[in-house]
Amino acid sequence: MSEESSKPELDLSDVDHRVGLPVGGGQLWDPCSSSDIRRWVMAMDYPNPLHWDEEFARESEFGGIVAPQSIAVALDYGHGAAPACVGRIPGSHLIFGGEEWWFYGCPVRPGDKLFQERRFHDYRVTETKFAGPTMFSRGDTVHTNQNGVLVARERSTAIRYLYEEARKRGMYENRLGEIKRWTAGELAEIEKVRRDWLESNRAGVSPHFEEVKVGDRLPRRVIGPHSIASFTTEYRAFLFNIWGTFHWVTPPGVDDPWVNQDPGWGDDFRFDEEDARIDPRKRDGLYVGPSRGHIDAERASEVGMARAYGYGATMGAWCTDYLAYWAGHKGMVRHSKADFRGPAFEGDVTYFDAEVVDKRTESEWGVPLVQVKLRLTDQNGGTLVTCTAEVELPF
Repeated sequence: MSEESSKPELDLSDVDHRVGLPVGGGQLWDPCSSSDIRRWVMAMDYPNPLHWDEEFARESEFGGIVAPQSIAVALDYGHGAAPACVGRIPGSHLIFGGEEWWFYGCPVRPGDKLFQERRFHDYRVTETKFAGPTMFSRGDTVHTNQNGVLVARERSTAIRYLYEEARKRGMYENRLGEIKRWTAGELAEIEKVRRDWLESNRAGVSPHFEEVKVGDRLPRRVIGPHSIASFTTEYRAFLFNIWGTFHWVTPPGVDDPWVNQDPGWGDDFRFDEEDARIDPRKRDGLYVGPSRGHIDAERASEVGMARAYGYGATMGAWCTDYLAYWAGHKGMVRHSKADFRGPAFEGDVTYFDAEVVDKRTESEWGVPLVQVKLRLTDQNGGTLVTCTAEVELPF
């Protein structure tokens, strides 16, 4: 056998004919509750009292608890990656590669219900050091509420690859050392940065557009050290992970809609949908399914990730929350594009550093916007996320 013929290949025979078509997926049964919102911001380590403190929220201009903008991903089946993971690729696995959001100013409140329309947009295949032939596929989701009002649009990027090839290459196994052991002094420094950010804008004061200058830096944030406990807390805050919370929906007029077919996961990474009607663990991603490597180092190594690691959708939510906290009650994130460069591994911390890079008094949104570049890094300076966002601020 020649060297050329022995190269690993992705089987895309079930992918090509689905490009550009609407796809199905999960739809939550129940409206969003105040407890769902509180659970979400607690998991995201997001202190904004608008989202959890009833007394504070009632005295605000909102008149009661509202959800953070990031709640859209928590109320969507599959962490928002579902329409980017379309078609069966045997022997494959998936990690979240990034997401782009557009927000339309309609807040989500307790009692609201979000509905999703999904479409598989496109894909490209690139050779990577991580796993050889690797697919970067994109999918679109439109989020509307029970009144048909547009809340947000999302374009997600999924990275699909052959997990056996990633395991053999062991890129992260070779790059990562032992889980970092933090000294008491280091932890105290981390906690000071974290605490300073938690208290940086609890009152929700919005910086005025004319006062903000290009070159201004936002307060530094840190999350971590990440742990099995923190990853589990994040996972439990995504509502579709709760037993029986969703049902499958099919887009009308599509002959072969992708709804709940097998994407090609390995045997140890599949749900047992039938037996899950009896046994809750058969649909619980902390025990089975494609997400189990996030909290199980052995399973993580099987898919090329070396040790327990965080969720891409969580990193995207961190970015939105961070920017919205700075923008205050009279501001909001209008658009963001985040590229996920690497996961948050167990034992690491994640730092947030951001700078205002542009200002526009006129925009396609009809409001003044400042552009912010945000970078998430680990304690060694390794880049996890690069994000560019447009944030609305009041005059």
